[in-house]
Amino acid sequence: MTHHAAAESSGFPAITALGVDGFLVSFGATLTEPANRAALAFRAALEAADPKGLAETAPSLTSVYLRFDLAQTDHEALRAALETLLDKRDWYDAPLPDGRRLWHVPAAFGDDHGPQLADAAELAGFDAATAIGSICNSPLRVQTIGFAPGQPYLGALPEQWDIPRQTDLTPRVPEGALVVAIRQVVLFSVTTPTGWRHVGQTALRLFRPDQDTPFLLRPGDEVQFRQVSGAELETIRANDPDGGAKAEALR
Repeated sequence: MTHHAAAESSGFPAITALGVDGFLVSFGATLTEPANRAALAFRAALEAADPKGLAETAPSLTSVYLRFDLAQTDHEALRAALETLLDKRDWYDAPLPDGRRLWHVPAAFGDDHGPQLADAAELAGFDAATAIGSICNSPLRVQTIGFAPGQPYLGALPEQWDIPRQTDLTPRVPEGALVVAIRQVVLFSVTTPTGWRHVGQTALRLFRPDQDTPFLLRPGDEVQFRQVSGAELETIRANDPDGGAKAEALR
């Protein structure tokens, strides 16, 4: 059974009206690679098609939210446009959008830069060194941006990383923290409490409100971490406003 057929048998893709001027186009009830791929690809195609009255779009892990201008269109007309676009192809097997970038990001792990590394590694069945290698071995897709400005959810990690969040909150993790749970990595764009385990640290400034493009990462980008020592990371932090991150175009 194809991804499309499997999704259709579960009622996806699904179009749901949200309020008086919005729709949610969903590709799955749970996060999977095909559902995330479909959301990213469909959002790009929707913006390229630019149906009359479309005001804005935003992807989540498995869906696309869109807002429209009631002075230019209505629910019936826009729903028809969405259905026509959905029928054009199998979105679960669609190419990812153009313009994506691969980011190489230095990160320090363990000790003060990742105080919960040992705990997270044990839950995943790794020793600390193997856990770091597992996180750094392959690029991770920016599945969505959410929770805080510019904050990426990255995945998916190998199945061993399907570890739960903590039952209690860590009161404070710093900006640029690398945290793990449920086969995902989150990089924090702000200092915040969290239930995710803090295993590493970057020097990234993910939210840059003073720049024309305030979010460093975009959905569909990929991030590959490169392990550095804590001292190296602090040198990078002091001397490189980009936190040592280097980007290349993905094709």
